[in-house]
Amino acid sequence: MSEDFNPSCPFPIQNYPQVLLAHGGGGKLMQQLIEKMFATAFDPMSKEGLHDSISLNLPGKRIAFTTDSFVVRPLFFPGGDIGTLAVNGTVNDLAMSGARPLYLSLGFILEEGLPMNVLWQVVCSIKKAADTAGVTIVTGDTKVVDKGKGDGIYINTSGIGVIEHSLHIVPSTVKSGDLVIISGDVGRHGMAIIATRESLNFESAIESDCAPLGGLVLQLIKADTEIHCMRDLTRGGLASALNEIACAAHLGIHIEEALVPVREDVAAACAIMGFDPLYVANEGRFVIFVAPQDQAKVLEIMRKHPQGQGACCIGSVQSKSQTNVVMKSKIGANRLLDMISGEQLPRIC
Repeated sequence: MSEDFNPSCPFPIQNYPQVLLAHGGGGKLMQQLIEKMFATAFDPMSKEGLHDSISLNLPGKRIAFTTDSFVVRPLFFPGGDIGTLAVNGTVNDLAMSGARPLYLSLGFILEEGLPMNVLWQVVCSIKKAADTAGVTIVTGDTKVVDKGKGDGIYINTSGIGVIEHSLHIVPSTVKSGDLVIISGDVGRHGMAIIATRESLNFESAIESDCAPLGGLVLQLIKADTEIHCMRDLTRGGLASALNEIACAAHLGIHIEEALVPVREDVAAACAIMGFDPLYVANEGRFVIFVAPQDQAKVLEIMRKHPQGQGACCIGSVQSKSQTNVVMKSKIGANRLLDMISGEQLPRIC
């Protein structure tokens, strides 16, 4: 420990003496936990706004590195399972730095009594997802905990990708006038999880959008587009992702509700459950901040790709001192999209 490190906890423990589910939900409490405790203690290398992965300069090569853990409940859901989620979630974090994903580590925490056929099904899903994403599982670890202490399976992954371009894709590079483009409809993954968890019977099952985004991102980069930032819309959904970027860039973001794509079944399920789809997690969607002159090119490329067929421009970055997100509602009123304290849906990834 360095001599100038202060061992006193900087987090307001008097307000939150214990960890809450909300501390892992992608909202204000999670942001405070990361910034006030973890970043204070560990002094992260990136000073440009925390991103999905960190860019590291090695001799003759730039790489992206990330790590993630997956505790989704239930283990299986329409459109995927914890295995596909673990691979795609990590691959997508690398892609948001513009990296070509290459290698993953895989750590299992298994609960005593887990049926072997369930574990094998998850392993097969991981293999299939890794092959689809073009990554290799190169190392891993396995631990087993007592029955009743592990909820079946928890998975930790770390990922390494190579950055083969000169772009600096981080939140701090977002500029006034940038356009905000989204790759498709929002809220589908979170609602697929909650519908399965609560045994909700809709006319047709809502399937998760869980998918790898690396291929689409690499196409955009190879097309020589001026990309300033990307962020996949996981915990906290679209609204939280935009707030994080606005804060890091010290700029305001304006979007239009009528332009944000939400499927009818997802909107109906959100209305029944009392959720706002703008805060519901996705696992195969991202926003991209691009220079205005590249809007047409970016949209053309995205709409030709399976993971970007619903791409559309939903707003722009404003040259204002306020670091907030404002949405013009369908009736013409402005609504402040704040970052929620926790998360509407815990344990969705």
